[in-house]
Amino acid sequence: MLANSLERLIPNQVEPNEVTGQLTLALHRSRYEFAAAQCNPGRLLAIACGVGYGTPILYRGNNRNLQALGVDCSKDSIEYATGKYSMPGVHFLMADAMKFEDPDGFDTIVSLETIEHIPDPSGLIANLVQILRPGGVLIGSVPTTPTVAANPYHLHDFTEDSFRKLIEPYGLTEVACLRQIQPFNPITVLTRKERRLEDLRCNLGKYYWAHPLSFWKRICSTLQCGFSNRYITIAWRLNTS
Repeated sequence: MLANSLERLIPNQVEPNEVTGQLTLALHRSRYEFAAAQCNPGRLLAIACGVGYGTPILYRGNNRNLQALGVDCSKDSIEYATGKYSMPGVHFLMADAMKFEDPDGFDTIVSLETIEHIPDPSGLIANLVQILRPGGVLIGSVPTTPTVAANPYHLHDFTEDSFRKLIEPYGLTEVACLRQIQPFNPITVLTRKERRLEDLRCNLGKYYWAHPLSFWKRICSTLQCGFSNRYITIAWRLNTS
């Protein structure tokens, strides 16, 4: 497994001179630390956990957790996570987030940088709410600046408002949020000078020509936010009534 993909971040394979990779890793770790502070005591699920480095952060960051389970649909990722990050109280399982079931439910469910990849975001939220115990906490994050044009792995662009509206129907109350900013150098991005940028969409100009709305979304985002990507992580509590 190599950390040379936009969608695969392996901490010990991110080279020290990779500015984008190092900053991305720092942002991800900050999200996990924020999420750990919001966790309920009890059972914790990290869904779409990737290679698993965030699951022990969640487990250790809240000493009231009894068990942390990391789930991902990638066999390679789960094998890596099991070999490197398993410990008493932390386990990993290969499963599809859209179909994952657990009869006992969870007190906290964390899914970071996942929803923008899913063809049916609302269906994912519905499935997670089904396995969230009453009073449980759901924590999710998304980019809030446009990413679909440049990142071929992303299927949806979100704003803060559209992300919150996605959650509205499910009886959840927002309890905390974390906003993050990731500056980028447009020349570095366009020339793909770092390994992590090699998977950016080729022929971006051609894509914008075929998708003019995406082009205007990027223009508006740049005018508002400059050369930066924005992210939001939100914790919600499931109402007990």
